[in-house]
Amino acid sequence: MKQHIYTSQIVWTGNNGTGTDHYKNYERSHIIAVPHKQVIEGSSDPAFRGDHTKHNPEDLFLSSLSSCHMLWYLHFCAAQHIIVEEYMDMAEGIMLEERDGRGYFSEVTLHPTVVVKTEDMIQTAIELHQKANEYCFMANSVKFPIKHFPVVRVG
Repeated sequence: MKQHIYTSQIVWTGNNGTGTDHYKNYERSHIIAVPHKQVIEGSSDPAFRGDHTKHNPEDLFLSSLSSCHMLWYLHFCAAQHIIVEEYMDMAEGIMLEERDGRGYFSEVTLHPTVVVKTEDMIQTAIELHQKANEYCFMANSVKFPIKHFPVVRVG
């Protein structure tokens, strides 16, 4: 088995001068820094006193699932000589929050729209979404279902 190690630095930038002396006195702002990559500004979701203009962990989690699926999908299409000309996904995740504040994602649904070169590629292009899900590192790391409702058409 091959091991891969990833690093990410999270730095809280939301101290308004009094630290966390009260729940309402600090911002949830932070930066996400991965070596040699662009810094991402983060916050919490506005429902949790966050800045709506910044990415929150839930956005990034959902985006990770969607982009991982896409990258595996494009790989399998290339291997099967399915020529993808466009790919776009509108991913949707459902997160449930318990009364005590704990929460979890209960499911994610991907809605990929794929444009292929010729009509004879459509059926295989649809089927390869299942294989991409089986190989996706992110999908294999979660305990909830990831549904797929792909639309494939000719460009």
